[in-house]
Order: sequence, then C-alpha cells, then structure tokens
Amino acid sequence: MSRTTVTGSRPGAAARIAAAGFAAATIIVAAGLAGCGSTDSASPNPSESASASAPAEVLGIRDPWVKAADEGMTAAFGTLENNGDADVTITAVATDASPMQLHEMAMQDGKMVMQEKKGGIVVKAHGTAMLEPGGDHLMLMDLKHPVKAGDELSFTLTFADGRTQTFTAVAKPFTGAQETYAPDGDESPMPGMSMSPMG
Repeated sequence: MSRTTVTGSRPGAAARIAAAGFAAATIIVAAGLAGCGSTDSASPNPSESASASAPAEVLGIRDPWVKAADEGMTAAFGTLENNGDADVTITAVATDASPMQLHEMAMQDGKMVMQEKKGGIVVKAHGTAMLEPGGDHLMLMDLKHPVKAGDELSFTLTFADGRTQTFTAVAKPFTGAQETYAPDGDESPMPGMSMSPMG
C-alpha cells in the first residue's frame, strides 16, 4: 500500500512542478513581450522626429503681400510678430524676382524720402512691426519680370544671429495711396527716393 501511495503521489508532485515551471516560463515570456512592446512605443515616429527637428519660425508674418508692378521697383508688406523673449533684427531680405533692400520713409531736407534702413528692422520681444506703404518695407529694387496680381513670390529673411526664414506673399493691385516707387531724380535711386503720387 505504501508503494501505491508513493506511486500515486508522484504524478501529483510532478504535475505541480510542471505547472509551476510553465507559469514561470509564461511570466518570463510575458515580461519579454512587454519589454519589446515598451521598446517599440518608446521609439519615435519618424515624422514626429522630423517635425521636432524642423527649425521653428523666428517671426510670425501676418497678411504678407506685394504691390503688383510691371517693371522697375515695388515693395513687400505685412505684419511681423515676435512671440519670443528677445528682440529680433532683420538684416537682409532676398527674392529671385529682384535685388532687395530693407527700406524706411524718413524726412530729409523738408520732404519725405525713401532710404535704406540702417541697422535693419527690429521687432521687439512680444511685439509687432508693421511693413506698410509710407513706412518700413521690403524693397524690390529692379524687377526681372512683371509682378502681376495673384502672383506668389517667395522671400527669405536673414536675421542678425544668422538664422533665416522663408515666407510667401501674394501680389495685389494696390492703389490705396496712389503712390509709385520711383527714383527721386535721374541719378541712382539711392540714397533717397520719394513716393510720388501717380498721375
């Protein structure tokens, strides 16, 4: 009887040992799978990584536009927005359509003239700067081809710290103040140009 009892108890012990071993193996496999899952979820999505590494805009540019013109000179305008904690200075601007300069309107010898803006255009921290007819603007000096209403021009701003930012502006047939950008006299348009009424 003792042999029968011992014999009968061994399968139960073996079953318990096998069950315990299977449970341990299941836990190990599950832990391994969980580890793989966490590795996969931790690895960044390529598009997310690309967007995270993309350079942030230095300035916001609201309602950018260009005055349509057939030849000669014209200008680009808009509202510059600086949401950062430091002042930002634009030192240069470029486009494929024309050589460019940063310009301002200033009093000279009793009349308002257009001239290159020395020191660049500064946009104060958490502030805005207007680019508008009769004020600061981005000057296209010598158009390579007509700029028609509806055309889109690409501009690249260069900042004092070396960063750059590109934006697109649409040409409009502006007639608001009836002004035309023309040289003041028949010499070089710099250093001063007047904004003369058309017609």
